[in-house]
Amino acid sequence: MDDLMRGVEAALFAADEPMSAEALAGFLGDAPLAEIRSSLCDLAEHYAERGVRLVERGRRWHFETSPDLAHLLRREREQSRTLSRAATEVLAIIAYHEPVSRAEIESIRGVQTSGGTLDVLMEAGWVKIAGRREVPGRPTIYATTPEFLDHFGLASRRDLPGIDELRATGLLDPVEDAYDALIGEGEVDGPSEAGQTGAQENEGSEA
Repeated sequence: MDDLMRGVEAALFAADEPMSAEALAGFLGDAPLAEIRSSLCDLAEHYAERGVRLVERGRRWHFETSPDLAHLLRREREQSRTLSRAATEVLAIIAYHEPVSRAEIESIRGVQTSGGTLDVLMEAGWVKIAGRREVPGRPTIYATTPEFLDHFGLASRRDLPGIDELRATGLLDPVEDAYDALIGEGEVDGPSEAGQTGAQENEGSEA
């Protein structure tokens, strides 16, 4: 292992948050970016079979526990965040269509989306405000975060599963037919449940 690779390893180990190749290059005295990337790939291979791995999530690198050892590190009492159906649908829409405004989310779902639902996703660290749409009214637009990719084990949004895979895992069970049709993963089989219940749904019951 050469000095540059050791420097990259030390920087990532000490970092408070994941680092991009560009940030590492600057941190290590403007080291050549190509050499930084080569060192990252070599380190990832070096750690591939060890108790910790070097992984890339959203163009940023960090060390994480190998998945097959996760059960050894779980706390005896583990609390998990359970998303409501509304929050799960909104998260999926943002992930597949980002950046997207609240009005666009509502158009896909067929029902109103409360601010509380978006607040839950932002508090979880999975969704962020990504600016404003340059149209009349300049609505706020939302996008996913690197923490979203990290939580779901994705290197980038290109690794997002298809709708059938999501349903099989229970992450999107069920997803509105309107959303299903919009992303082109299948034909609408029947009336959208969102359309049937949209008039009854209100902001107080969504978050």
